[in-house]
Formats: sequence, C-alpha cells, structure tokens
Amino acid sequence: MGYTDYNNLLNRIDEYLKASLKEKRYRHTLRVRDLAVEMAEQEGVDLQKAEIAALLHDMARNINEMALKMYVRNLGLDDRYASNINLAHGKIGREMARMEFGIEDEDILNAISYHTTGRAGMSKLEKIIFLADAIEPGRAYPEVDNIRAKAKASLDEGCLASLSKTITYVKSRNEYLDADTECAYSDIKEKLE
Repeated sequence: MGYTDYNNLLNRIDEYLKASLKEKRYRHTLRVRDLAVEMAEQEGVDLQKAEIAALLHDMARNINEMALKMYVRNLGLDDRYASNINLAHGKIGREMARMEFGIEDEDILNAISYHTTGRAGMSKLEKIIFLADAIEPGRAYPEVDNIRAKAKASLDEGCLASLSKTITYVKSRNEYLDADTECAYSDIKEKLE
C-alpha cells in the first residue's frame, strides 16, 4: 500500500483515538491492532492496511446518541441503525476514516464497515479485522477459546465459528440480526463444504 507518511498517519490516528475513545476501548483497539498485524503477516496481507483498519475499526464506537442519529441521517443509513451503536459504528467509522484521515482504500473501508457483522464475499483483510475484534486477548466469553483455536487453523473456520456464535446469541435474545451476518455465515459455510 505504501502511505508516504505512514508514521505521521499513525500518530494522527493515535491522537484521535486517545481523545475520542474511553480508555478501555482504546486498550481493546491496541490489542486488535496487534493481533490483526500478526494475522496479516501469517496470511500475506498488507501489514499497513491491517494496522490502519484495526486502529480505526472502533473509531465511532463512543459517539453520543445525537451524533449517532445525525450520522445515520446524513449517510442515508437505515433507521434501524439510529438506535443501535453496535451495528452503526462500523458504517459510521467507515465514513469518519475517509473524512478524518483521507482513507480511500476500499479494502480498509470495508474492513471497518463490516467488522461487527461480516458480509458475503469478505476479503482476507475483512476477515482478519472481524476475527481480531472478536478474539483479541482481552475478550472473555463462552466459546472464545474454541473460536481462537479455529482461527489459528483457518480464517474461514474462525469466521464461521464466530458468526455462528453471534447468530445463536442474537437470536436467543430476540434482538435484530443483521442480514449481512447471515449472508456471511452462508457464504463461508458454502466455501468450506
């Protein structure tokens, strides 16, 4: 990829994250970055792209409710995002990465946008950010060790296990399940059969 002033970009991103994220979210972001870069190296994915996408994946996570509604309206997102920061922050973060840092690489932008839901046809970078967010060392939930083990074996196996867990969890709580999550699951399952 080769950003000409990569270190300057990283410094600007770090300043932004420190100013806009809560400390716990900032530490999570750094762990996601470390794991994403490690996974990218193993998978032959551009390390700079992995680092940028990982650092920016949650950049919109701590916006307030008023800003959330404004972004949803201005970006033309479906109304279901207006009250769901869990789903909306990736879509909003995609646009914030473009506006704040001039990120135009579609692979990075897609990795940010779909890091919580996944989607059919995910690139390796998208899968790395999706998984790194789900299994970074600070995560502790039932099945995380199983997902980590599957992710070590294969990106697709790890993504499928994580998507399956998400689908089961969301359905058990009678919450809204994003169609992209179901499509991602079906797409990867079909590839593995």
